[in-house]
Amino acid sequence: MMRRPPVQRFRARIHDRVDDEGSVLLLTLGYAVLVLVAVLICVDATSLYIAQKRLDSLADAAALAGADGFTISLVDGDPRAELTSAAVSAQASALVGDVGAGATLVAADTPDGASARVTVASVWHPPVITVFVPDGVGLQSTATSRTALR
Repeated sequence: MMRRPPVQRFRARIHDRVDDEGSVLLLTLGYAVLVLVAVLICVDATSLYIAQKRLDSLADAAALAGADGFTISLVDGDPRAELTSAAVSAQASALVGDVGAGATLVAADTPDGASARVTVASVWHPPVITVFVPDGVGLQSTATSRTALR
């Protein structure tokens, strides 16, 4: 009986000790789960970003509508557009009520009689992973629009 050369015996011993069968499958499954979690987090982050941008647009539109609620008066013979907090609030609440889609009007006023400042709020709920944020995230947006006569 002939003995194998030392190199072949060494390779045979290593092959007998290390059994790699199935380890590639575990790594593939682990990476697949990691990629799936990353995709779901990106979907939630994108949804949050879009919800904030929609709320910003609603606040801009409500501030613009509030700034359109001016009255024209004459001061020393010159026409002047004046805003009141009641007029700004009425215009902004009408717009938020019609277009709001779940948003609420927090505040609508005029700080200087020429600008309309509107704050709206909403709650965002994640579309996919709701376990971590079951009550949603509160979003708020403030916009200012100025009235001017030329």
